[in-house]
Amino acid sequence: MGVVITGIGCVSSLGLNIKNFWQGLISKKSGISKIENFDASSLPVSIAGEIKNFSASDFLGLKRARQYSRYIHFGYAAAKIAIEDSGLMSSNIDKSRVGVIVGSGMGGIEVFEENVIKCHTKGPKRISPFFIPMSIPNMQSGVIAIDYQFEGPNYSISTACATGNHCIMNGAMLIEANMADVVIVGGSEASLTEVGLGGFCSQKALSLSTDPSTASRPFDINRNGFVAGEGSGVLVLESEEHAKKRKANILARYLGGGMSSDAYHITAPHPKGLGAAKAMSLALNQAKLNPEQIDYINAHGTSTKLGDLAEVQAIHSVFKNQAKSVKVSSTKSMLGHSLGAAAAIEAIVAILTINEGVIHPTANLEEQDKECNLNIVHKSAISTNIDYVMSNSFGFGGHNASIILGKY
Repeated sequence: MGVVITGIGCVSSLGLNIKNFWQGLISKKSGISKIENFDASSLPVSIAGEIKNFSASDFLGLKRARQYSRYIHFGYAAAKIAIEDSGLMSSNIDKSRVGVIVGSGMGGIEVFEENVIKCHTKGPKRISPFFIPMSIPNMQSGVIAIDYQFEGPNYSISTACATGNHCIMNGAMLIEANMADVVIVGGSEASLTEVGLGGFCSQKALSLSTDPSTASRPFDINRNGFVAGEGSGVLVLESEEHAKKRKANILARYLGGGMSSDAYHITAPHPKGLGAAKAMSLALNQAKLNPEQIDYINAHGTSTKLGDLAEVQAIHSVFKNQAKSVKVSSTKSMLGHSLGAAAAIEAIVAILTINEGVIHPTANLEEQDKECNLNIVHKSAISTNIDYVMSNSFGFGGHNASIILGKY
């Protein structure tokens, strides 16, 4: 049973809809800016891929928006956009066969901050009754299912930066196992808080650049850490049979995925990229494709010294003679790294790349690291035929996940 994608929705620092998001990427526009949503003066970082001018009440209504945390606001908005894009609710569907798997790396971290402060300054009786449901990572999937009355499998996955790809793979597996006809999948993140950024600063993982437009520079010799971001990406996965029966507009095929564990370190990738290479190889095997058939790789490409080098080595290990010719770019060069949302957003980039026949450039690649010897698209967007795209995501804890999408 084939799995296809029939709807996509994205909330990002480059735009609150697919059109603005895509136009920003192909025009090499940066979504990174000075932090404004909270006072970041106590932190050594002052910039992030922060979303501006987003109104949760536009999607949830004012009362309900107050009951949910920011990561749920983003995820719900992206899900609503994706479901509308799919035409799902105007079709005669069996809602008991529709599942939801939308994950998050950090969940409602700002709610934790607020309520810990309340508990210590005003006592536990002042903790909000919405504290738990606003903060737990699984509530994202719950809220979407409740609103649309989707009664199929419903759960959340939290595997740091690999979250979105794991959700996509799990959704596809449910459809292939005939446990669902449709699964709403993706990831959402809103961890741009004093504690969230402070934790990454303590790890010395973030770039301390004060220039928003040039701070995120994957594969550049002068890269010095990632830029944190936020947002959400949601996709509607569907069995091909179900999609064709309701005459849905099919955007792309899900062809396969691979997952592995570095089993190496809690934050650092395996220095030779062994786990990443295994995930990519497994994805190719499941998709029944050879490396030379992949037209484009949307890289994990975080702009960290260790991460970029490990991914480059993994690509060379898997693609061998094709490694220097397959086209590669990094979405995070313009969005920063939105953690649990990143993989889902980048899967949407893969779908747009296939449908538009355009590969977006990697921003800020001024002097390519000689050790990052790949064919990185960077000067400007390029138009070319795209049949197959690989999208990589690797998370803290050694979680590796690669997916392959294809033209329908």
